[in-house]
Amino acid sequence: MSVSLLFWIFIGLCLGMTGAWAVQRATGNSGWIDTIWSALAGLAGLSVIIFSEGGNPERKWLAAVLVGFWALRLAGHIAMRSSGKKDDPRYAALIESWGSSGSLRLLWFLQIQAFASFVLVISIYAAILNPTLFPGMLDLLALVVALIAIVGEGTADWQLSRFKRENTKKGAICDVGLWGVSRHPNYFFEWLWWCAWPLMAFANFQLSGIAFLSFLAPAMMYWLLNYVSGIPYLEEHMERSRGEAFRKYKERVSAFFPIPKSQIKHRGRDTN
Repeated sequence: MSVSLLFWIFIGLCLGMTGAWAVQRATGNSGWIDTIWSALAGLAGLSVIIFSEGGNPERKWLAAVLVGFWALRLAGHIAMRSSGKKDDPRYAALIESWGSSGSLRLLWFLQIQAFASFVLVISIYAAILNPTLFPGMLDLLALVVALIAIVGEGTADWQLSRFKRENTKKGAICDVGLWGVSRHPNYFFEWLWWCAWPLMAFANFQLSGIAFLSFLAPAMMYWLLNYVSGIPYLEEHMERSRGEAFRKYKERVSAFFPIPKSQIKHRGRDTN
């Protein structure tokens, strides 16, 4: 049952991201790709929670609420942002670099995203199979981590949107609020949200082989955001569009983990 369920979830993710490719081709707005990805990841996560066998029912309820809340907020935010934007600079740069094969390579790239979503679903699945009594201390810690992550990411998105509304001057750099201690606080809190699942998987110190699969999500998200499709492409775009202002911003603000400016300066003096 579980293998069959996971198989069909994977097929659904692949078909869904093929639909995201078709939407991008029809509209020319690649921002809708991430909207669809967020919604699909949420639906896939809810599907594995609802239809899988085993695990503690109360822990499954908590997992379902967290996944639903995360997906609605993230997909809703990206949809609102994409509706008023021509294109996503990360995807635009990729498609341009691919030249005449851009359409086909984008389709393949989105299938890789479907596979990445499936890895995230596996982490949720590993967490909800924990059969121990609910709630354990690590369940409560998972809830706290997940809520901090959702509120933190929402706050970062709101601060950036507000900054853009109030600073229409071309080349302005958002360095207020959370953006003053991390250049990508939204990415940091997105990664933090996935850190909740290993906590749930090991609640009551349940040790099982499948529980270790819950670490796949935070490990993969950290790697993707920092080294593959997140920070590298976005910062390359920011350096082209913001120039020296962004380079100075990079010198004084941490890329990922929120670090106060005073500590950044202190660290810089230590390395001189």
